[in-house]
Amino acid sequence: MFNALLALLTAFLVFGTGICAFSQDLTPKAILVRADEARGNLEGVKWELQIISVESGRKQDRELEVKSRGTEFFAILKAPPKVRGQILLNLDRNMWFASPSIRKPVPVSPRQKLVGGASYGDIASTNYAEDYDAAPLDDELVNGERCYVFDLKANKKDVTYDRIKYWVSKERLVGVQAEYFTVSGKKFKSAIFEYEHEIIVNEHRRPFVSKIIIQDSLLEGNITTMIFSEPVLGKVPDSDFDLNLLLMRTI
Repeated sequence: MFNALLALLTAFLVFGTGICAFSQDLTPKAILVRADEARGNLEGVKWELQIISVESGRKQDRELEVKSRGTEFFAILKAPPKVRGQILLNLDRNMWFASPSIRKPVPVSPRQKLVGGASYGDIASTNYAEDYDAAPLDDELVNGERCYVFDLKANKKDVTYDRIKYWVSKERLVGVQAEYFTVSGKKFKSAIFEYEHEIIVNEHRRPFVSKIIIQDSLLEGNITTMIFSEPVLGKVPDSDFDLNLLLMRTI
């Protein structure tokens, strides 16, 4: 009788805890893959993005339409009028900028600032699973939620950040908080992530990013808020990622 009860209890602990039990078996890379997917690293997804920035008391807005395919993305600025029609294309680990005011696309760095605390590399999917080496740290609680904590160090040169401290929810497998550092180890900004949207992947509901709040580490009043619309899953046309056609879109 005792053995039967022990077996029943063991089965409950292994299978009855759902996502938490599953999460404990994941490697750091697998955890980061899931977190990347919740921020747009999928095979075809579209959304609208509003960026509201306050720097030294000055407010700036940007509105973009973003199409993402894995780690590649196509983004066109919709507002304000002075930037309308500008395009960013991330293709084969290279980023390009096109505008009605220039003759041909020019290469840009994902570290280049778009507005406020948001860099070009922040506006679409992340690829932390491939672009960074992850060193696990002790678990921590963030707003009462148990999280994996990783020290991420860039293993490629063309990434947005040199080093990131990243908190990933153990239950939801999404990034909930991050701190960003220079190569010398100086923290220059932090971010909080919210996930009020949902997507369906392989018939399973998953959370999807709805807001990112970026705080400047040196100037407390400098805050950038990125607001994501409901995502739409679906194939993104190959033509959106054709560099030869990029300039024609700005005419």
